[in-house]
Amino acid sequence: MLFNSFEFLLFLPTVFILYWFVFKQRKSQNILLLVASYVFYGWWDWRFLSLILFSTVVDFTLGLALSKSNDLSKRKYFLWISLCVNLGLLGFFKYYNFFVDSWVESWGNFGIQMHRSALNIILPVGISFYTFQTLSYTIDVYRNKLDPSKDFIAFATYVSFFPQLVAGPIERATNLLPQFYKKREFNYERAVSGMKLILWGLIKKVVVADTCARLVNLIFENYQNESGLALVMGAVFFAFQIYGDFSGYSDIAIGTSRLFGFDLMRNFNYPYFSRDIAEFWRRWHISLSTWFRDYLYIPIGGSKGKQLVKIRNVFIIFLVSGFWHGANWTFVFWGGLNALFFLPLLLRNKNRKNTNQVAEKRLTPTFQELLQICITFSITTFSWIFFRSETINDAFVYIERIFNFSNFIPDVIKHKKGLPIILIFIIIEWFSRKQEYAIVLDKKLRYVFYLIFAFVVLYYASIQKNSTFIYFQF
Repeated sequence: MLFNSFEFLLFLPTVFILYWFVFKQRKSQNILLLVASYVFYGWWDWRFLSLILFSTVVDFTLGLALSKSNDLSKRKYFLWISLCVNLGLLGFFKYYNFFVDSWVESWGNFGIQMHRSALNIILPVGISFYTFQTLSYTIDVYRNKLDPSKDFIAFATYVSFFPQLVAGPIERATNLLPQFYKKREFNYERAVSGMKLILWGLIKKVVVADTCARLVNLIFENYQNESGLALVMGAVFFAFQIYGDFSGYSDIAIGTSRLFGFDLMRNFNYPYFSRDIAEFWRRWHISLSTWFRDYLYIPIGGSKGKQLVKIRNVFIIFLVSGFWHGANWTFVFWGGLNALFFLPLLLRNKNRKNTNQVAEKRLTPTFQELLQICITFSITTFSWIFFRSETINDAFVYIERIFNFSNFIPDVIKHKKGLPIILIFIIIEWFSRKQEYAIVLDKKLRYVFYLIFAFVVLYYASIQKNSTFIYFQF
């Protein structure tokens, strides 16, 4: 079920009314959310409900087993079962065909032809997200940072919680799971802030991302016939498409959770106003970045030790992050490229330099800040070309044509449609950068603007299809 669909428009208020006015007890509310979450997830393909249920049962059982054992070797054994089961399922459904094709092609380079035995495997929606969410539970129980759950309904609802099930934020068990044990009471102010987040998320998705998507598809699918400047615009449009699409989903997820009395972690913090690539990664997909930091980067040594160890760890974290995004060498290359961008900052101890908000006490940035923002956005957008391209070769040809100055400008006019929307979006975000979200408005004018925003969403929704979210494929 899509957040930007008519079905969800009926689903959300129905669950909301039942949740607050019919099922008023905590346990019955959890049961309702569990059923609603399974309906929400099963809307795509009911067969994959068995996978999420299996993962839930395995990790719930292993959590109980960890609580009953003080023997370190047994506890490691239980943890390894969780890792193997969860990552095994993720690896099979997401990477089986990738590894088979890569194996066959590698032998083909030596002139040895092998038969492809690829399977027709459908990638379960959201498997990368809920796999990492359940893993955080078993790892934290193993580390004694969390008491194991003895309430199966609460745990199952935590794993399948529909607002963030499909594309995050990837919640830690230490944050979200305890909220299912507590009695929730309706809070008007929290609900209002949730509705504002939902509205702003829909604007990001329906107005910004989907408008850019049409231009991105047109340019990337026909890049060999486009001018250099048109290809630059294609990369910029994709930068705003993926940001509007993914952060829009996160905003809707966080806002929807607030309607039911839950707090999810912030997933985006105005990343395109970052002054270096390290700051960008602290502001982009925060739930994934911090997950890899806490469960992979720090355990292998982090930024401590010799320079070679630091370099190794940075490449590991970025390459794994790239591979997490998809079964294609383009994502691995994208991750490696970001590692190269990040390394100079780490090696010069500059990676924690920009931790405050840009132009914190000023209306406009300094010239130096503006230059830093433009450079960071440029290298980020450059790397997005590999993320969006079908193959690494396509990405290099795309970039090569950008620098074909003999044919740089001719036909860019036909792609100008998305520019005003991006410009307005940047202005709104800039003036809102110190707030949690971008439409916290003055009381005198807020209802007028909310109505305008709502009509804009409805208008764009009426002229565009209910497009899926980019990160559903991850």
